[in-house]
Amino acid sequence: MQKEASYIIRNARVLTMDEANPRAAALAVSGNRILAVGSEAEIDAFSGPDTHVIDAKGATVLPGFNEAHMHIFGGSAELRELSLFGMKGFDALDKALKKYAADYPERTLLIAQHADYTILSDDERMTRHHLDRILPDRAVLIFAPDHHTAWANTLALKMGGILEGRDVGVGNEIVMGEDGLANGELRESNAIRPVSALGETGAREMLGVGTGGDPEHVTAEERAGDIEIIKEGLAYVASLGITSLQNMDGSLYQLEMLDEIEKTVGLPVRVRMPFHMKNFMPLSDLETKAAAWRERFNSDRLRCDFVKLFMDGVTESGTAVFVDDYCHQPGLKGDPLFSQEHFNDVAVAADKLGLPVAVHAIGDGAVRMVLNGYEAAIKANGKRDSRNRIEHIEVVHPDDIPRFKELGTVASMQPTHPPGSAGLPTEPYLSYIGEARWPYAFAWRTLVDAGAPIVFATDWPVSPLDPMNCIECAMTRTVWKDGMKDERLSLHETLAAYTKNGAWVEFMEDRKGVLKPGYLADIVVLSADVEATDFADLSAVRPVTTICDGRITYQA
Repeated sequence: MQKEASYIIRNARVLTMDEANPRAAALAVSGNRILAVGSEAEIDAFSGPDTHVIDAKGATVLPGFNEAHMHIFGGSAELRELSLFGMKGFDALDKALKKYAADYPERTLLIAQHADYTILSDDERMTRHHLDRILPDRAVLIFAPDHHTAWANTLALKMGGILEGRDVGVGNEIVMGEDGLANGELRESNAIRPVSALGETGAREMLGVGTGGDPEHVTAEERAGDIEIIKEGLAYVASLGITSLQNMDGSLYQLEMLDEIEKTVGLPVRVRMPFHMKNFMPLSDLETKAAAWRERFNSDRLRCDFVKLFMDGVTESGTAVFVDDYCHQPGLKGDPLFSQEHFNDVAVAADKLGLPVAVHAIGDGAVRMVLNGYEAAIKANGKRDSRNRIEHIEVVHPDDIPRFKELGTVASMQPTHPPGSAGLPTEPYLSYIGEARWPYAFAWRTLVDAGAPIVFATDWPVSPLDPMNCIECAMTRTVWKDGMKDERLSLHETLAAYTKNGAWVEFMEDRKGVLKPGYLADIVVLSADVEATDFADLSAVRPVTTICDGRITYQA
């Protein structure tokens, strides 16, 4: 007897991402699996009295988006904070902060997000004195979009105990002024945390990034509040057509909260979490924690099966690591967070345990160090299908481009990050790296043509999470100078980097990332035909229905 479908999606432009059957007009779902993909006549045969029919109205249907690099706890918390995205000028900042302060008189620390490095002007950097002019009597902390730099006013610096400076470790800096006091600019998490800990969440949402550890002395009420924050974030994720997310900071605290959500109401999105390895952790943590967490959290809906590290910071703060000097400051190359020997040891040990590795590397010097570590792992343990990744790769040295294919290293990149895209200014970034590096910056096409597997994501909350906005950014990217190579991928390559490739890098290509019978029912129905939509209008195409694990998790 033929199986009855739970759902049928018809009148669709189905892009299956399945090379054997790339297009269809309809599909059927039974339980949490795809039952059939084909013509409307073929799929209608699975209809029964209890089948729910979804009319796609001629729009695109895709495998659910796989956001391959994001931060769920931090992004969720920021949904409740002030956004300065796209804001320019002191007057606009003054108005926004004063209104925010008036709206939240009870908050000990006012936190704002997404302030461009050039929010005041192209040649004036923010300091505590600017913020003091706006709100001298309320503690204020403002984050740059990349979250590697923040600015605090005098009161916030005092309350955080860092107005007179403090040793915050290699790769971190409390920028000091000529008066011997902190000037308000804080670079990297160790410098930012003394102030951010004054906020409503106690900065618990950023511990996975900052320390890889868990908060101390969390009350039951605080934990319940954190779970509600994450639930709000997960609902937001599902509303954007995302059915899988790969988090890039990890802690047991986050894992256990996500596990509780899964066991009580069910996760609306599949979650992959890492063990976050910091430079002060012993190698033994890879076995006693990372490998142990992999065994404990190992379902199709919540898994912890890789290791995440930071090799450097970001270019705008001078903490990214380059092979040659920054162009605006001779002698500055940036300090890596791991020595080459230390990182090699981590890469070899993780590989021996069968744990894939993902490393934040912005500058070409950091990228090279990561590739060296992956090469050391192959030499020590033999070559295997590791699917190790490098995150961001904002600049790659030309000598290292072929090494991605040679070492089987995945390029994990963000179309919302190139200067000039997603509302980001081109300066000071382009001047800092210098024109000679421009051809090797955000080099998607170059890396793919050289044989590198690629996945796309946003790094939310660093950039807006919306996949369709990100895809528009990918397809409308322009060159910085006439004659430069167009680094865009095709629309189908871009969609694959957001769906099929994301499943592959998770070692889940046997069950998701394509729409074919027997695969998990992770599907997004869009509002229009993306192939018939002008690239500049792709962000206007919205998710209408999100289905994850055979369950509708969002309906417009």
